[in-house]
Amino acid sequence: MRRRRSERGFTLIEILVALAIVAIGLAAAVRATSQVTAGNENARVRLVATWVAQDRLAERSARRDWPAPGMVSGSATQGPFAFAWRESVSATADPSLRQIDIAIAETARPDYVVARLTGYLFAPEERK
Repeated sequence: MRRRRSERGFTLIEILVALAIVAIGLAAAVRATSQVTAGNENARVRLVATWVAQDRLAERSARRDWPAPGMVSGSATQGPFAFAWRESVSATADPSLRQIDIAIAETARPDYVVARLTGYLFAPEERK
C-alpha cells in the first residue's frame, strides 16, 4: 500500500515539539510571576517597617523626653506584620542634641534589618 504525499497535517513529533516549547514558555511565565509577587511582598514589608521606624522617632519627639545614651529594644505590630526594633541613642558634639538610630527587623528574623532610620532629638526646654 502506498502513502500519498499530498496528505497535509502535522506529525506526532511536530506536535510534541510544539507542546514542549509551549510548556517551557509557560513555566518561564509562571516563574516570573512568582518572582514579581515575592518582590511586591518584600517591598510591602520594607514600607511598613519604615513606618514603624518613623513612628518610633515621632513618639520620642512627641513625648519630649531626653533619652540617655544607650540601646533600647522592643516590638511593634503594624497591620499583619510583627517587628522587632532597636534604638541606639548617642550623644553628639552639640550637648542639646541626641542622635537616634532605629533598626527594624521582622520578628521571625531579628538579625535581618529591613529598615533603618536616623533622627535627632533636641533637648527639652528645661534641660537647655
